[in-house]
Amino acid sequence: MAIKLLALDIDGTLITSRGELTDRNREAIDRARKQGVHVVLVTGRRFGSAHMLLQELALDLPVVSHNGALTKDTRTMETLHLHALEVDTAHEIIRAARAHETDMICCCDEPRGPGKMVIEGVSETNVTLHRYIRKYKDALVEVSDLVAFVATPPIQLMFSGPCARMDEFADRLDATLPGRIRLFKTKYPAANITVLDAISTNASKGDSLAALAGQLSLGRHEVMAVGDNHNDLPMLQYAGLGVVMGNAEPEMKLPGFVETASNEESGVAQAIEKHILQPLTGN
Repeated sequence: MAIKLLALDIDGTLITSRGELTDRNREAIDRARKQGVHVVLVTGRRFGSAHMLLQELALDLPVVSHNGALTKDTRTMETLHLHALEVDTAHEIIRAARAHETDMICCCDEPRGPGKMVIEGVSETNVTLHRYIRKYKDALVEVSDLVAFVATPPIQLMFSGPCARMDEFADRLDATLPGRIRLFKTKYPAANITVLDAISTNASKGDSLAALAGQLSLGRHEVMAVGDNHNDLPMLQYAGLGVVMGNAEPEMKLPGFVETASNEESGVAQAIEKHILQPLTGN
């Protein structure tokens, strides 16, 4: 059966390592939409950091952000679905991060806004995180005590640092809060950086994609998902056709997935052309 819903990860998938959307990717998405295919971005990014790309592509479906924890309308910024962390759970995560001396960002929703990032300081050595918060400084709030600040359920807590250190911290969180949170890693081994997201057990890219497909009265066999990293696995496994990028780590290239070219080679466009456009045109 023809693909009617296309779910795309952003970083390492839709855009290049320089943050660029290639002309070939843009044109392939436009062609698929003209042939009636729904296109949705399903990202680990905050909604606010994905919004500019959303506007550039002029997509009309909601965007699934924060690894499935938050779904927002792309035009009104209205919050449609929020799977927030419980306050007590968030407090325990913050205390664990302090004990592990791990930098953190608390992400909070705004019902009709792009959301806020809240920090209580970042270590001087965490160059990558400093670069990130400078880029999105308009969304940044700094407080003296995150535990005191978090009085309502936040979207997520996120952490970044060297891969081995983030693996160690993830193990600590699993042991501290068994069954109470979901942890998703986005790994960049070449740069020795892992982004670790702690979200509600009710949230994942796969669950939110399934909910969206249901709202469109589509079955999973009508869904194609494209991704490159560990946090994409739930949606790749849900989709009738899971496409993994050529730049993904070897452990992501699992049986049952099909592989496309890298994000530097417009792998998204190649997948759309092969699995969506060619079957529709009969070429």
